[in-house]
Amino acid sequence: MRYAIIDTGSSRSFPGDHALHSGAGKAVGDADAVIVIGAKIGEHAASLPRWKEKTAVLLELGTECLGVYTGESRGEEGSNVLGFARFRLGDGEPSKLIELVRQPRTSETALAAAKLIFEGAGLQVAVCGDFAGRIIDRLVRPYYNAALRRLDEGLATADDLDTTLKLGLGYPEGPIALLERTGLARHFDVTQALFEAYGEPAYAPARRARVAKQRKSKA
Repeated sequence: MRYAIIDTGSSRSFPGDHALHSGAGKAVGDADAVIVIGAKIGEHAASLPRWKEKTAVLLELGTECLGVYTGESRGEEGSNVLGFARFRLGDGEPSKLIELVRQPRTSETALAAAKLIFEGAGLQVAVCGDFAGRIIDRLVRPYYNAALRRLDEGLATADDLDTTLKLGLGYPEGPIALLERTGLARHFDVTQALFEAYGEPAYAPARRARVAKQRKSKA
């Protein structure tokens, strides 16, 4: 599968060199698939109709829905355009997991091509519907918020909370240590976006994350 990458800068999924880059060609016109990465993918949304002849067009997402770029209509949306994000917790290293976003009428050929490209670059793919936050963030952020709130309530010390969850659930790292290592301010950004999207109290940023964000903004 011949593919080209358009890098708009500051990609969270691929902040450095990766096997995905090595497998890419240089000319979009000659490619079967186009991958747009970085923080400014919206600048290429106008190009999507011109790329309808491509097998697949893959757009890197933040917490937003793919429909922001493709539009939606009566639950019948879907084409050769898919979204994706490589899971990365805060400022930690990106994982090997790609959350691949499809819509109700997404082309099965495009979906297969996207999986082929990412798996060929040594990544693992999970397919999900077009929901803000996708799979992992929607599942784990309430858990992280709960741990931070229990710390504020004085249920246990940070060390005891982390140790209990590591020993009891088999986690390699406790939630407090994990969030402090990867950035509480980043946790705020994600949970705030999810809270705005869904309005569920479990996603509301915990106090410590809000303080970390405010401190960072004043640095």
